[in-house]
Amino acid sequence: MPSSRKPFPFHIIVFLAPAVIIYTLFMIYPLLDSLRLSMFTADAGGQEVFVGLQNYQRLFTDPLWQPRILGALRNNFVFFGIHMLVQNPLALFLATLLSSRFIRGRTIYRSLIFTPSVLSIVLIAFIWRLILSPIFGKALFAPLGITLPPLLGEPATALPTLGLISVWQWVGVPMMLFVAALIGIPDELVEASRVDGATGWDVFWRIKLPLILPTVGIVGVLTFVGNFNAFDLIYTSQTALANPAFATDLLGTLFYRTFFGFQLQLGSPTMGATVAGVMFLIILLGVMIYLFTWQRRLLKNAVEM
Repeated sequence: MPSSRKPFPFHIIVFLAPAVIIYTLFMIYPLLDSLRLSMFTADAGGQEVFVGLQNYQRLFTDPLWQPRILGALRNNFVFFGIHMLVQNPLALFLATLLSSRFIRGRTIYRSLIFTPSVLSIVLIAFIWRLILSPIFGKALFAPLGITLPPLLGEPATALPTLGLISVWQWVGVPMMLFVAALIGIPDELVEASRVDGATGWDVFWRIKLPLILPTVGIVGVLTFVGNFNAFDLIYTSQTALANPAFATDLLGTLFYRTFFGFQLQLGSPTMGATVAGVMFLIILLGVMIYLFTWQRRLLKNAVEM
């Protein structure tokens, strides 16, 4: 009697193997090795000694480390908050506007808004430092009667300014995700609601927004992961010292200074790996909250519908 079992799909393994191997070598293995390294310290002879979670305890209790890690955490949440409260609502507004068939030249506008996302971060940081510098910026805005304060030189304004620069650069990415989701909404639903007397505001809140909630969740979690990995804009504009006076210090710049060292600060691979471990745990916690709250709620609503 011939067996009814289907043959094992070896072709799937063949197609997946290259991607899995490369991802494991360059992502999974470094991540696990970094977590391993965070549980060791170097003795006087340079040999690794297992210390368990003592490095994490030292990071949050030692008088030399505690101000830096708490300051970087606070700044990271502020940086993330700027993107969530400014970038994503602005991206949704622009996407709603530029997905309307009544807007002429919407393709050109989308391209212009998305353009900063593909520019070099070094170029963007250099241009904005010139624009906001007390010398060049003063000469640039003087004909307009505008006097700019040293936005990147004051501790109170440096981080919000860099956050808004980052918003300007990356707003095109969530905008295009929202545009793709809005375009996918069937026109019949919108037309039927208008026949029933719904206004444009009603159509957005009662039809469009509920249908693109999965995209809203994806944009939110991508914003969270991206901002808690942020490094390049701060480094290229404010150096690894996160000037002024560590006011723009994020977990990424703290990790760089700790692991590789900077100026008179010596590098410590074990403490650097500890900072990286904190970053990983925060990102993991945020993603888990998304999966077990937002995503589960969306799936539950889809099943009920």
